[in-house]
Amino acid sequence: MPRTTGKPAVETRRQVSAGGVAYRKKKGRIEVALIRVGPDNRWQLPKGIVDDGESPSETAIREVREEAGIHAEIIDELETIEYWYVSGKGDSRVRFHKYVHFFLMKYISGSTDDHDFEVEEARMVEIEKAISVLSFESERKVAEMARQRLTSPAK
Repeated sequence: MPRTTGKPAVETRRQVSAGGVAYRKKKGRIEVALIRVGPDNRWQLPKGIVDDGESPSETAIREVREEAGIHAEIIDELETIEYWYVSGKGDSRVRFHKYVHFFLMKYISGSTDDHDFEVEEARMVEIEKAISVLSFESERKVAEMARQRLTSPAK
């Protein structure tokens, strides 16, 4: 007979988000939008949860506008990253299986000064520096993919 601990199983939920590597070319350099969030001052790519009735591409456009303060259009899909995390404490803990769709996005207009309240700071950063300061390895890989697409000769 299997042993049990008497603890209830942790609920597992699927969560889908989307965001982008929003770039502009300025004086021959490629800059991308980064956001600084949380008590740990993590540098991240702008992204957020896909709302009901919204596609990942619509979410990416909305989240870049809200979190980075800029309007951008989708050029291409980059990558979907997947990971697990646990949120909450005690009996209210939930385990999330998270998927984040990232898009390559071209800056149209706006200012990073117009970011929303969830973000401590937003700024355009030269892409090489952005890759080095991003807090998560998965996002560094996505930004590197964007850099490669933006700097490789057209096919």
